[in-house]
Amino acid sequence: MKILLASPRGFCAGVNMAIETLETAIRLHGTPIYVYHEIVHNKHVVDRFVREGAVFVDRVEDVPVGAVLLFSAHGVAPEVRRVSAERRLRAIDATCPLVTKVHLEAIKYAKAGYRIVLIGHEGHDEVIGTMGQAPDAFTLVDSTTEVDALAFGPTDKLAYLTQTTLSVDDASRIIQRLKERFPQIVGPPKDDICYATQNRQEAVRILSEDADIVIVLGSQNSSNSQRLAELARDNGIRAYLIDGANEIAPGWFTGDETVVITAGASAPESVVQDCVTWLTSRYGAVVEERMIRAEEVYFPLPKELRGSAATVKLPMA
Repeated sequence: MKILLASPRGFCAGVNMAIETLETAIRLHGTPIYVYHEIVHNKHVVDRFVREGAVFVDRVEDVPVGAVLLFSAHGVAPEVRRVSAERRLRAIDATCPLVTKVHLEAIKYAKAGYRIVLIGHEGHDEVIGTMGQAPDAFTLVDSTTEVDALAFGPTDKLAYLTQTTLSVDDASRIIQRLKERFPQIVGPPKDDICYATQNRQEAVRILSEDADIVIVLGSQNSSNSQRLAELARDNGIRAYLIDGANEIAPGWFTGDETVVITAGASAPESVVQDCVTWLTSRYGAVVEERMIRAEEVYFPLPKELRGSAATVKLPMA
């Protein structure tokens, strides 16, 4: 057996920033500390912080008045910020800057009178936060079929945006169909799909050409992890999305396969190494790291935690 260890894989800059933000907040302010939705979509990360005293909530109203509340990497709607301020919560904003970019684009287009077509998955935390920036302006689609059902006309003022963790290929097809149906539609000057999502998809696309099986480490509610497994399957390769080595089934292997191992942008490296150990101990697998693209992106901590001011009382939301 040969293992091709995809690089880049695992944590992106936004996830690193969000995790470091929660770690720092716990260190400075103690526990319990509240987080609106999962800090990132990964079971191992969430379970670790629960053990350390973080409390994950889906309603701001469930946070005690005056407590510390951290907004997750996926971003929140203005209404969440309003209710947080109303409850005098001490807010820390760990929204990924690439998600914030989409929010600012949404506000800009809405103020200019555009109807906005958002390409994304219904119910995803990021989509909810983005649509919340201008609820009356948005229409959500996640397929070319849904684009074909749109009732807009040639005189409608239209713009499109995308969720940051989509399949690059799927998003391109939907954007192309939007432009065919509505030649007047405009979009952001720079692609909204995040660099890490694109890089991990590129690595799977290239490495799966030499693979029999692709194993993606990530949780089922992780959109970018789901896309990695789908991409491999679209290339005709068996692919499995798992949270850790305990989910590997021996029946997947005969022992002479080439196995690509990668991880979604919110999966820790420890679970990757657990899988490598599982395969090497049972099949004597040889491991080869394949670097497809280097990543050197870094996002600083939120302003609420930077410098010596972080040791003083946090500002109100």
